[in-house]
Amino acid sequence: MENKTIFMVFCIEEYKKAGKLTGRQVISLFKKYGVLDYITDCYEALHVEGPAYIVEDIDLFIAARS
Repeated sequence: MENKTIFMVFCIEEYKKAGKLTGRQVISLFKKYGVLDYITDCYEALHVEGPAYIVEDIDLFIAARS
């Protein structure tokens, strides 16, 4: 579980940088669209990808739920 938690923090930070958002904004957005569960569920596939891919994947995930 520790690796997943560290990875989740990494995803939050990368998304924050890419979108020029605050941590609170990212957490709010991630909670609204279930991104935190998505990151946990897809850890095996996502953790081997680069930051740009992860941010794009999260954007696609949010867009699909909007």
